Amino acid sequence: MRPSVLAWAMAATLGLVAAEIVGGLLGHSVALLNDAVHNLSDVPALGISWLAMRWAERPADSEKTYGYHRAGILAAFTNALLLVVLALWLGYESIERFRSPVDVVESWMIWTSVAALSVNGGITLALVRGRDDLNLRSILVHNFGDALSNIAIIVGAIVIGATGLRWIDPLLGLAIGILVLWSSIGILRESAHVLLEGRPLDCSVEDVARAMLTIDGVYEVHDVHIWALGGDHNALSLHARIPDMHMDECERILSAIQEKAAKDFNIGHSTVQFERAGLPAQSGYVMPEPAK
Repeated sequence: MRPSVLAWAMAATLGLVAAEIVGGLLGHSVALLNDAVHNLSDVPALGISWLAMRWAERPADSEKTYGYHRAGILAAFTNALLLVVLALWLGYESIERFRSPVDVVESWMIWTSVAALSVNGGITLALVRGRDDLNLRSILVHNFGDALSNIAIIVGAIVIGATGLRWIDPLLGLAIGILVLWSSIGILRESAHVLLEGRPLDCSVEDVARAMLTIDGVYEVHDVHIWALGGDHNALSLHARIPDMHMDECERILSAIQEKAAKDFNIGHSTVQFERAGLPAQSGYVMPEPAK
């Protein structure tokens, strides 16, 4: 996906925020004002994600030897933190409105939310193709939640107009806050896992180690470390015990290890240290048991 999509989404979101603030003030709706603040948080989120996409395209250099793949992960983590703080604030404001309810203008709530729904729905559809990227998924989840909140406000305004129940507006504001909090927790957990150099979720250390033992000439593997770099880029380092052999044979085993890591586990960067078989293990972490 091109970064320009995020730039257009940011411009559309700014226009939406202005419309919701006006609609919320004229319609006396805390749900609309909360949703305007919610959408306003999309602006720095989109900006950070746009910058992260540009950085991720930069090649590795002498300082960032793995490249800038984690720029998107850092953006997702920052966005998720922002969403958590925002959700708590929305919840507080909604509870205050429960204590002091006001009359709302349903027509402003409906038409402003219809306009917001068209913008958020369009942004969500534009970002669907990038849902496998954690950075873009944080924005996708955010905007999908916005679209759901717009639908809820429209339905709530109709119910308020029909029944006169003023507490529905702060109830919607509280529900939006809970939705924002729920959607951000998973992204915060997953992005923190990558930043802490956790292993990719779709492979295990034991599976990788046992797969390497199937390669002819590999007697044992230990000190196996797997970590995600971000943006579907993973790295592996391990020690492999092999018998005495010519350097050409070592190169063959090295190529086989790197090929298996790439094809079977989507690990594009492998660092392998060879050790002569028969020496005592220097590491307390050996997995699995040496081949007989």
